[in-house]
Amino acid sequence: MSDLALTDDLFFTKTGMDRARVEKLVAEALNGMDDGELFLEYCQSESLSLDDGRIKSASFDTAQGFGLRGLSDEATGYAHASDLSEEAIRRAGQAVRAVRQGQSGTVAEGPIGTNRQLYSEENPLHQMAFAEKTKLLAEIDAYARSKDSRVKQVSASLAGSWQAVQIIRADGHRVGDIRPLVRLNVSVVVGDGTKMESGSSGTGGRLAYERFVDPANWKAQVDEALRQALVNLDAVAAPAGEMTVVLGSGWPGVMLHEAVGHGLEGDFNRKKTSAFAGLIGQRVASPGVTVVDDGTIPDRRGSLSVDDEGTPSSCTVLIEDGILKGYMQDRLNARLMGMRPTGNGRRQGFAYAPMPRMTNTYMLAGDKDPKEILASVKRGLYAVNFGGGQVDITSGKFVFSAAEAYLIEDGKVGRAVKGATLIGNGPDAMTKVSMIGNDLALDGGIGTCGKDGQGVPVGVGQPTLRMDGLTVGGTAS
Repeated sequence: MSDLALTDDLFFTKTGMDRARVEKLVAEALNGMDDGELFLEYCQSESLSLDDGRIKSASFDTAQGFGLRGLSDEATGYAHASDLSEEAIRRAGQAVRAVRQGQSGTVAEGPIGTNRQLYSEENPLHQMAFAEKTKLLAEIDAYARSKDSRVKQVSASLAGSWQAVQIIRADGHRVGDIRPLVRLNVSVVVGDGTKMESGSSGTGGRLAYERFVDPANWKAQVDEALRQALVNLDAVAAPAGEMTVVLGSGWPGVMLHEAVGHGLEGDFNRKKTSAFAGLIGQRVASPGVTVVDDGTIPDRRGSLSVDDEGTPSSCTVLIEDGILKGYMQDRLNARLMGMRPTGNGRRQGFAYAPMPRMTNTYMLAGDKDPKEILASVKRGLYAVNFGGGQVDITSGKFVFSAAEAYLIEDGKVGRAVKGATLIGNGPDAMTKVSMIGNDLALDGGIGTCGKDGQGVPVGVGQPTLRMDGLTVGGTAS
């Protein structure tokens, strides 16, 4: 069954709504508007977590509803309800039309559809019994404790969702999408005397649960979490000062996501609140730095066959060889900036209006061997994993905590350090990239991005990078 046929069954056959009447209600509500759509959603989600050998929480939720949006110039009218009925949509249409205020626009041309499907429409929540999922978490706990006597605590969680959406425009154009999403996380705490440290690892994507039942997969997550915890157990205090920093491949791309990616979203640049506003065609990074946002990678956590406005996702080149080429756009900001939508209009759910958001954002590989990059550093910091961070979009200033880092001395990786933070400015940091590795990697599929109170799944990635003259905050006396 196609996504459109399956969503027709969910939103019309099972609710009793008549599709033709709903399309007419949408056309009437958006008549004279510049743009807009009806977003229909049905979502099942579940989450199980185990802590210290016992199931700590288990939840299952079903949500459904719609969001109706009308756009008149810059003004947005938005109404939503969990009641999937023609009467609720009619009332929403009356509320949305308030933003028109006597103006008369021409509805923007709709997106060009494709038949591309980047992930399975199968519901992962129906693939494993509850008992199988709890057994998997218990096996993770037992395996972690069997690996090392210093393991004091094990936490593991399994989460999944199955989201069905249909987007209807004023001209009757419709598109459906079925979106599975799963995630496995493991956290391990180790102790030696009074000293305690932790490590974590996770994986996920728009996949079935069966990949996580495979012991080779979940054991790899446990082994990685335990490795990180044991590394931190022997770590010494990080030094402070300006130094050369080498970033590892994969998850460290979260710094690129936060420090640069958000600043390249269309709304911040239209409003000129981004440090990158007005800089298209100018150099904003070192030669060799190419950054893309790619929502078209099959099965990836941040991928979308179509965004939440019905636009097919794309691979958008943001920075090419250090030159700013463009921004990530939803339909509203693209129209107001005279640009094309890039398939980045995203929302957390039917209760939220879409806005430009990242999908899978990463830097392309260079030509340097990672060993060559490390060997080139006389004294510096090698940061291979990150925890939390803060970024100011307007100034580009950031602070990131390194969850796993090492000293580099005379080109060799030395002792592990803890308490290291990277401090800088996103646009400025991109000009300090001096070597780019040939080992591009994406994260394991665990990213969730927050913006204006909305969270959406995303992916990050990068190759190994050498960055000169970054400020490192440390705790060494």
